[in-house]
Amino acid sequence: QVQFVESGGGLAQPGGSLTLSCAMSGSNIRIWTMGWYRQAPGEQRELVASISPAGNMNYPDSVKGRFTISKDNAKNTIYLIMNNLKPEDTAIYYCNFASPNRGTGSWGQGTQVTVSS
Repeated sequence: QVQFVESGGGLAQPGGSLTLSCAMSGSNIRIWTMGWYRQAPGEQRELVASISPAGNMNYPDSVKGRFTISKDNAKNTIYLIMNNLKPEDTAIYYCNFASPNRGTGSWGQGTQVTVSS
């Protein structure tokens, strides 16, 4: 059974930075495109970063240039470095599969990111 454990969220001021971590068990991040998703109150969950098995990264325009996804295959962990945070980045952040050949797995608890002065 695949499980995701996200951590690293918290309160940040606008313009600040946070780094999120996600440890996966039950599968191998080497095989799949992995992603970070977020869900703000009253909004649908959206994909904000993905990284392929080869290390190719993709971002929507809303976070491009500010967020960086990376992974450590040995630790089976993916990361999200978030810089120049904005209030609209406030959401619960989750990691999961982001491969077109595989649906998402069960969602973890996520980690809350709040950007406020």
